[in-house]
Amino acid sequence: MAFTDEIRAEADAYWEAMVEHPMVARLGDGSLDEEPFRYWVRQDYVYLVEYSRLFALGAAKAPDLDTMGTFAQLLDSTVNTEMDLHRSYAAEFGIDETELAATRPSPTTRAYTDFLVRTASHGTFGDLVAALLPCMWGFNETGKRLAAQGTPDHEQYAAWVEMYAGEEFSELTKWCKDLLDQVAADGTETDHARYRDLFRTSAQYEYLFWEAAWTEEEWPL
Repeated sequence: MAFTDEIRAEADAYWEAMVEHPMVARLGDGSLDEEPFRYWVRQDYVYLVEYSRLFALGAAKAPDLDTMGTFAQLLDSTVNTEMDLHRSYAAEFGIDETELAATRPSPTTRAYTDFLVRTASHGTFGDLVAALLPCMWGFNETGKRLAAQGTPDHEQYAAWVEMYAGEEFSELTKWCKDLLDQVAADGTETDHARYRDLFRTSAQYEYLFWEAAWTEEEWPL
């Protein structure tokens, strides 16, 4: 059995919890107030900056040229294409580039990105992939489950759902799942236990990222 099949039940529990979160549920039916979503857009921009570092570290630690090339392509497309798209998407909510660039990471954003970059920097290549996967898999599953309930009337929310439920993002998710399966196939039981723990931590942070946006989390002092 592939490693991602082994953790599928636990993963599904996380994805279901996310879809049931009031922020995500209201995003899906179009009733979400825009203010917490603006918060999410700003924090996601900060997240993407740090997320890009995982692709750079993935390229550096990749075990073969093909994988190195894929991580290099992901780094290039995220920094030079996706972030431009994110700026354009933010502009539709009245958030300009200056405001995005000035966004201070929330406690959850800081904790999540520090965890990812630390894992990618000091862990093995397998550790990096295990920590990376929940973001892709979680967003893809969230998009698919929301799309199955019907596209929201809100134009920008509908675009969000369609992007993460779409074929391109689904293919990226499958690539990352397959990559973890390949790494895990050569791993020991100790490696598998560590991958599960890293996957679980990232998945929990994915949920907390929505919760932070819903509450518009700020630093206490």
